[in-house]
Amino acid sequence: MKVFLFGFTYPFKSLKHFGKNPKLISYSIIPIIINIIIYTTIFFYSYTHIKNLTGYLTGNTYWWQDILNFLLLISAIVLLLIVCYLLFVIFGGIITAPFNEKISQITEESVTGIKTDYNPGFFRDVYISITAELKKLLFYFFVLILIFFLNLIPLVGTVISFILGILFSFFYNALDFLDYPLTRKYANLKTKIKVTFTGGVISLGFGAAAFLIMFLPIVNVFLKPVLVVSGTDLFYNENFQKRIKDLIK
Repeated sequence: MKVFLFGFTYPFKSLKHFGKNPKLISYSIIPIIINIIIYTTIFFYSYTHIKNLTGYLTGNTYWWQDILNFLLLISAIVLLLIVCYLLFVIFGGIITAPFNEKISQITEESVTGIKTDYNPGFFRDVYISITAELKKLLFYFFVLILIFFLNLIPLVGTVISFILGILFSFFYNALDFLDYPLTRKYANLKTKIKVTFTGGVISLGFGAAAFLIMFLPIVNVFLKPVLVVSGTDLFYNENFQKRIKDLIK
């Protein structure tokens, strides 16, 4: 539990980097603005459609309809947050990938004290960043589909799929923010997955915090750069760099 909490609190420990390196704040402004535009657009359209759906299903004639209205409201809120989370992960991750890469690179140089020699050029960097995001998303939805089919198992299927879905969401969010330094090491997706997996409980703890932050409206927009910084910080301070070397051998 102690190791899990260490990973869970890591994003908050990484806030110190913004005070030490003001460049991180300036480079975070553009992706924050982009994320605000993306998330508010997603939220508005998702809210409109879900509100219309619940409006068609309910009325106000009988007392039991008030209860149904309340239950549908709670369900609609949860559904709205899930839809916004998934779409934000997709579009926010792809569009802001080059900016997050720069934030991660600045953090790496601050943590290691060594100027990185990673310099593929602007257009090449954009291509590498976006390609890495797309590969991760394909992996994410492939596994989610497999987990979804577990619901077909009688009696225990729903429970198993729920537990695995939560654990995988934690794992994926850890992978998502450890991805930036791993991409600069030219690691392929298979290696990235293995490195994240070898992090064990630390990866799950960090991923759990990242998942909750990314799930919460407004909070996710402003704290996503913090997760990029903390993922890079975690990579270099908790032997993830050594793990990738061992896997490549």
